[in-house]
Amino acid sequence: MNFSDLDLHPSIQAGIDELKFVECTPIQESSIPHILEGHDVAGLAQTGTGKTAAFLLPLMDRLLRSRDAANVSTADVVEAPVKEGPPTKEETSRPIFKNWRKSNFILVLVPTRELAEQVCENAKLFGTRAGLRASAIYGGTGYDAQKAALKSAVEFIVATPGRLIDLYKEHLVDLSQVRAIVFDEADRMFDMGFKDDMKYILRRIPKERQFLVFSATLNFDVLNTAYEFGANPVEVNVSRDQAKAENVDDAIFHIGQNEKPQFLLSLIQKYQPKQVIVFSNFKHNIDRVTKFLTANGVPALGISSLISQAQRTRIMGMFKDVGNDRNVLVATDLAARGLDIRGVDMIINFELPDDAENYVHRIGRTGRAGANGRAFSLVSDRDVEALQRIESYLGHKVTIAWLEDSDIVKEYKPFISETTHQRSSWQPVRDQRPNGISRGRRPADFLNRKSQDRNGQDRNYQDRNYQDRSRRTQKGGAQQGGPKAVQNAGHRSRPKSNFQKTGYTHRPHSKAQVRPESAANQHRTSFAARTAPMTAAVESNAHPDGMVAKVKGFFRRIFK
Repeated sequence: MNFSDLDLHPSIQAGIDELKFVECTPIQESSIPHILEGHDVAGLAQTGTGKTAAFLLPLMDRLLRSRDAANVSTADVVEAPVKEGPPTKEETSRPIFKNWRKSNFILVLVPTRELAEQVCENAKLFGTRAGLRASAIYGGTGYDAQKAALKSAVEFIVATPGRLIDLYKEHLVDLSQVRAIVFDEADRMFDMGFKDDMKYILRRIPKERQFLVFSATLNFDVLNTAYEFGANPVEVNVSRDQAKAENVDDAIFHIGQNEKPQFLLSLIQKYQPKQVIVFSNFKHNIDRVTKFLTANGVPALGISSLISQAQRTRIMGMFKDVGNDRNVLVATDLAARGLDIRGVDMIINFELPDDAENYVHRIGRTGRAGANGRAFSLVSDRDVEALQRIESYLGHKVTIAWLEDSDIVKEYKPFISETTHQRSSWQPVRDQRPNGISRGRRPADFLNRKSQDRNGQDRNYQDRNYQDRSRRTQKGGAQQGGPKAVQNAGHRSRPKSNFQKTGYTHRPHSKAQVRPESAANQHRTSFAARTAPMTAAVESNAHPDGMVAKVKGFFRRIFK
């Protein structure tokens, strides 16, 4: 089927002709008629088959016809060639958005910032001649530009769930004005933890709206959420028999973990791809792989969640530029969903993804729009379980490939291992303090003292900031010029413990015995005074049993 057979709005058809799009892809041919009829749709198709145009073009057609029917001013619309002849039966019978207003808009939710920018660019591209405006809303950037775009009453808002909810809570987005909502890569949003956010948004948009879901992989949880909120989507599945794209040749290399850098460099130098994306499971591994390739004469760019949004946008712009000198992009799975980069003819998985569906999305970055592509995966003993899940999902074994000994690079600068990279990039911070005291440790003389009494109470130091308290004591004594200044000269004073403040010379057995010295207690004699006669008798060996002599003899025999 050709686009001209769909009888789209003249402004939309003019934009399609300018882009030289003639024939519809299978997902477009199957889903666009249902969307034009106002039905909810759940579209499942392979990567690179034009799913974005499959929902943008029919929604634009419905919007323009609704706006024309509501007599909304179109003074800013660029004049398009008017189709001659009476309207066709399809044009007159198609349902429209009833009572379309300037404040109404169509909401597209996406999982990543890069995908939001790409869908927004496609919306602007298709809607230029029709005067349709689109705005991308996502986190990691300032609010000012996005707030200004929202105030201009755009027709399409492409957003990530988190930033959209932030703007909604600030009363900058009115979700009650949504007339159609699209979940692009919905299963990925669920995997990233956006399920609750998506339900939060669905509860606040009108029930009379069109609901569309598109992805290369859909799970039951996504469809269950659609049914939960009153949607009844028509399921359009054009990839039921084959999960991955037909024009992508994928293969694996069984190698050791330490051989992966060598094989990565060898594959790039053997095939000399125009553009290649290297996927890694770990964001901390991106920088090491990038530096390894660059050091060995293969300029590379790295993108992950560790860098700012401005840097990510700049790197993606450099990689998409046809005349760039860096044709290798090292990325995590944030670049595995929805990104349409023309010219990528090779994908290399440095590690196999844990999720089998991500494998399909990764290799789907090549072989787009009917072109051929290659996808290689470096498999070590750490990737065996992931390989089993992938082959079970695909329904067949992945082809095993190998490199001739002459194709393997022998001389190259070594790959920075994880341990070496951590040691070079991170060093423990040592806290230099006076008197040899380090962070979290007490002075040595403090550790030598017994710090608790029999009841477990802190006996020596009631204040943890021992040094500061000592300095205050020394300073106060020196200013007064009393005997404390002489006593504290050259050493720190020790705060009195609880039992020392009471005046007792013996250590109390309980807090109840600790009483201040008073006239009522003057008649009490000390423990030493009451036991003095017995002590004198024992020491003079006057005791009838000769206890001291026996004890001394006992210890002499033991320690002899």
